[in-house]
Amino acid sequence: MAFREVPLTQVFRSTTSPLPREQTASLFTNEVVSRSDASTRETRLLDPFGRSVSYLRVSVTDRCDFRCTYCMSETMSFLPKMDVLTLDELHRLCSVFIDRGVKRIRLTGGEPLVRKNIMELVRRLGGRLDNGLEELTITTNGSQLSRYAGELFDCGVRRINVSLDTLDPEKFRRITRWGDFTKVMEGIEAAQRAGLRIKINTVALKGFNEQEIPALIDFTHGRGMDLTLIETMPMGEIDEDRTGQYVPLSDIRTKLEQQFTLVDTTARTGGPARYVTVKETGGRLGFITPMTHNFCESCNRVRLTCTGRLFMCLGQDDAADFRALLRSNADDRQLLAAIDEAISRKPKGHDFIIGRQNLRPAVARHMSATGG
Repeated sequence: MAFREVPLTQVFRSTTSPLPREQTASLFTNEVVSRSDASTRETRLLDPFGRSVSYLRVSVTDRCDFRCTYCMSETMSFLPKMDVLTLDELHRLCSVFIDRGVKRIRLTGGEPLVRKNIMELVRRLGGRLDNGLEELTITTNGSQLSRYAGELFDCGVRRINVSLDTLDPEKFRRITRWGDFTKVMEGIEAAQRAGLRIKINTVALKGFNEQEIPALIDFTHGRGMDLTLIETMPMGEIDEDRTGQYVPLSDIRTKLEQQFTLVDTTARTGGPARYVTVKETGGRLGFITPMTHNFCESCNRVRLTCTGRLFMCLGQDDAADFRALLRSNADDRQLLAAIDEAISRKPKGHDFIIGRQNLRPAVARHMSATGG
């Protein structure tokens, strides 16, 4: 797939859209929402397919203290400091997105908590809660939670996602290459003591953790945590054969239903997971299925990398360069217009395919460069 990145110092508006003409007329304008208080206005940011974009995932760094085998090569080369947005630049851009209608921000990486002085950004964004921003969350590998859990709560973070693919310390070291299982467990305990709600994210990997999923359900639900299973996605060159790792979550669910009663629910947490309640535990189990049942029809999110590139779709290469705009001393009006232009190019869906005839990644960049 050819890479397309439009410099936003020359902002233009797309003149085509799949929406009917009468709907596109107000696509990039503020809408008055019918409420008891008629003076209340809500900014809605709509893509060409009428989906409201209200969720921004922000990668604050491409660096990580793990080297998970399905995510990155063991010999990763990370970005020079000058290529990465400063915390001030990240805060300014996030603030403009909030002003344009984004209600939920998730900080990701790499591992976000290894970014120097990251809590300065968390605290500043937390100041926008109840002032345009409804929720500030974070996805972490848990390695730094013992240090930061209390401060995250103080900054307004109320729930976090922790990536954890096995409960076996030896297998944990093997899949993460550099990870310390005990340290992650201590971090999870610290987060719960601090009052943070936790969802464990587990990438289902064939021949590695398929048989552990019932134990993961017992572990998470027994401690009041949610569990979400994720299909591995073809992003970036790694040292493994993804066709050997991939397992459809439909197969996992079929096996789980031999042991558990799974009750479908309409519950949503703002992301792509579809949830069931496990009757035997009373806990919630999510499925993120980009390969077997994609979630594009309800996509409400875009991803900002630590270099200031905005990806309108995780599985496409089209991006907008906000770093160049920020560093050209653009004012907020220009940034707002640039956001509108970028959203006007949001595609209908991704092109993820996995199979023996398609061993190459769908996109060249790693997940750690995009933001999970």
